[in-house]
Order: sequence, then C-alpha cells, then structure tokens
Amino acid sequence: MQQKVLILDFGSQFTQLIARRVRELNIYCEIHPYNSLKVDVDDYKAVILSGSPHSVRGEDAPKPDLSKIKGKKPLLGVCYGAQYLAHFFGGKVGASKTREYGRANLSFVDHASHLFDGIEKDSQVWMSHSDTILSLPENYTKIASTHDVENAAYRIEGEETYAIQFHPEVYHSTDGLTLLKNFLVNIADVAQDWTPDSFVETTVAALKAKVGNDKVVLGLSGGVDSTVAAVLLDKAIGKNLHCIFVNNGLLRKNEFESVLKQYEGMGLNVKGVDASDRFLTALAGEADPEKKRKIIGGCFIDVFDDESHKLTDVKWLAQGTIYPDVIESVSANGGPSATIKSHHNVGGLPDFMKLKIVEPLRMIFKDEVRRVGKSMGIDPELLGRHPFPGPGMGIRILGDITAEKVRILQEVDAVFINGLKAWGLYDKVWQAGAMLLPVNSVGVMGDERTYEKVVALRAVESTDGMTADWVDLPYKFLQETSNKIINNVKGVNRVVYDISSKPPATIEWE
Repeated sequence: MQQKVLILDFGSQFTQLIARRVRELNIYCEIHPYNSLKVDVDDYKAVILSGSPHSVRGEDAPKPDLSKIKGKKPLLGVCYGAQYLAHFFGGKVGASKTREYGRANLSFVDHASHLFDGIEKDSQVWMSHSDTILSLPENYTKIASTHDVENAAYRIEGEETYAIQFHPEVYHSTDGLTLLKNFLVNIADVAQDWTPDSFVETTVAALKAKVGNDKVVLGLSGGVDSTVAAVLLDKAIGKNLHCIFVNNGLLRKNEFESVLKQYEGMGLNVKGVDASDRFLTALAGEADPEKKRKIIGGCFIDVFDDESHKLTDVKWLAQGTIYPDVIESVSANGGPSATIKSHHNVGGLPDFMKLKIVEPLRMIFKDEVRRVGKSMGIDPELLGRHPFPGPGMGIRILGDITAEKVRILQEVDAVFINGLKAWGLYDKVWQAGAMLLPVNSVGVMGDERTYEKVVALRAVESTDGMTADWVDLPYKFLQETSNKIINNVKGVNRVVYDISSKPPATIEWE
C-alpha cells in the first residue's frame, strides 16, 4: 500500500505550497481541513500542521484534535502549528516585539537533531507571523534560532515531534526542501515512491474497479486536464469512454479542426460537434459578462445533453477536476464543497442528467497533470498548451458578440500566439491572449482616415492562476506583432499591451 502524508490545514495561504513541495520529493500527501477531518489518521505515515492567519492567543484559535497523532506519529508543526504545540502544551506564545515577516537567517542550529542535517548556520528562512514563542514546555528542546527569533525550531523529547516557526515550503527558504526531506524521509521513513508512472498504474486500476463495464461520457475542451483525464480513462475502459468535443464558435482560429485531428491520432473515441451557430445566435445582443457566461454554459449543457442522449446506457460523467479545485472547496476557512465547478466548461451540469461522477485527476496539481501526461506519451505541444477560459473568446470580446468580432479576434489571437511560438517565448508564458475592446480609435492608413477597433494583448506568468504578473515581452517582438496585426487583420488599427498584474487586475478582462 502506498504511504501517505497528512497535511492538516489551518487556513494558511501557503498550505498548497507545502503539498507541492512534499510531492516534489515523490511522496504522496493530502490536505485536509483540521475542522472537518473525515479520514482515518492511521492510514498516514506522518503528519504536518500548516500555518494559519489566526493567532493561538485568539478566541477563534483553531484547536485540532491531536490525540491520535501527537506522540504516536512523526509530526511537524509549521508556523501556527509550531506555536500551537508550544502554547497549548505548557509553553507561552506572545505578540512579537520585532517584525517577523520576510527573510531571516539561522544564527544557531543543533545538528544533533536530524531535522537540520545538511543545513548550516546562516541558511536563509522565510518568516511570516506576528506572534512568537516566548518559552517552551519542559520536555521541549530548542534546535534552531534566528537573530530575532529565539525559538525558531524545537523538538519534543521522547517523540518524533518537530516544529519550526518559519515556512520551509516557500522559495525564499533556501534549504526548505532539504528540511522537509529530512523530516519525511530520514525521520518518518516515508518511501519516495510516488511518481507519474505509479500514479498512472494505481489510477487505471482504480478506474477499472470503479467503473467496470459501464459507459462514461467526457466533455473534452482541448485543454490539458480533460485530455489527460481522457487518456487515463481510455487506458482503463477503452471504447466504453465516449468523448464529446463541442465547438462553441468561440475557440481559437482553426482550433476545432486541429484539436479533433490531434485526438483522433491519439486513438480516443471522440465525437466533434460544431454548434457555433447555436451559441452565437443565443449570444446575439448580450453585452453583460455574467449573462454571456450563463448563456454559454446553458448552451453547452443543452448540446452536451443532446449528444449524451444519443448514447445508450451511459452511467458516468468524467471531469478534469484537479486538486486545487478540491482543496479550495473544503478549506479550513469554511468554503462549501458545493462551490466546486461540476464541469470546467460549464459551471455546473444539472441534476436531470442523472450521471455519477468520476474524476481521475482530483488529487493532483496542474504541473503533476502535465508530468502524468508526459509519462503516458501525450504530445508535448498539447501538454504545454496555455490555459484557455471555458467561455473562450466570449469573455475576450468585451461587449456584445457577433460573428465578425469573433473573426477579428481569432485573427489577432493567431498572430499573437504564433508569434510567441516563433520567437521561442510561448513556453515562457503561462497564459496569453488578445482582448477585443468595445471602442474604436482614429487611425491613418494610406493617407485615409480610419475608425476601427482596438485590441489589447495580454501575457502573464503564474504557477496556478491565483496570482499573476505581466510578462516583459521584448519591444522588438511587440513592435513586430503590432505591425502584423494592423497590416493583416481587417478592422483593427490600434494595438495596446496590458501591463497589469493580478491582483489588482484579473487575467481575463471579463
């Protein structure tokens, strides 16, 4: 049986980073909220307590039940976790007199503790807290300090319990991964056997057991998640998987045909449905962003339902849900599970479809999805595709949508994306696209006055889309791209580049 690590979430913004770091060590881990623990802790080899926006001194301080964990399993407390293990077991935590946020360096390290094997004095760590541990309980031993934080790390005598006031999971803690490896591998003796190949093997076996000979329908989007989910299911149930790829008329230029061809080359059982006219007719005259989203989602449901009914005895709906969706829906901050999207292209499939849900990717992160896809031999070009919004160009055309506006934006987008690829910039960008603005501007072409559309180009770098920064593309590239767009796309006479970060802006404009 695969060994697992349990991460108890107290609502920290860094909790997902802990999981990602642990997974980098080829160790499988799961995040569960401390206040809604629905798993058996006996199934886990080690436990990590996350940080928290709360103070252990506050009335609303999270108080986990550690009766089956502390002293019985290897335990690592991080930030709030460290303060909790000190404050509620005989020590004292108080407000810090000095600001404890940002970079710090270890001024003392006890190498008798294996937690700091290979980590020397002066190693940089990242602090993020307003409280500090003033005194430790009797059987606790200090094992690291910084210049401002006396009890930066400690261990509990007679237990495999360790705690640190800094965050090893963030990039700025230079030896953070070493510390996590020391705890999980050297101290907790967790096997490093969780790899893309092992994930594929165990997932395919689980899908065979779960689905059996039943038929499954999956809505393909052309994106990474739904594609990898489809290949996993294909390995498990073969032709009992029925994939539907809907053209909503709002895809990139020639994308419907090219993606369909790509899927057919992979041996998937895919049906392409061109419903462009249906979507564009339903969207006619609507300019409100939310209403456009609902129209697109409603049309997709209708088309998907129509096509599903052409199949007989379908019992399962497959989705490309990934782990961040799951984590956010059951966070320690109380996010209701109902908020998770039932389908990435829809925002919820209705109950009347009466299908059971199967989600092969629900326990892995986006970068892991790509690694799993690579291990199964999926085309790198498909795996490297930028994220693309479910409503497609429907939310990149600001204002109402017409076939002519779609044509203009598809042409502009093609020049931009193809240019990024030609310049070797595509893989350095997390997401890129163009926006068609609802304004015209004055221009001059061939001594004639023009009054045509404005387009905005957008390129961002990110890891998960939660935050993003604009990419500093070369001026020469922007100049060349602008010239190509204006000279080749009829209806556009001005190109601008969006240099807003998220937050305060969002990646998409609507």
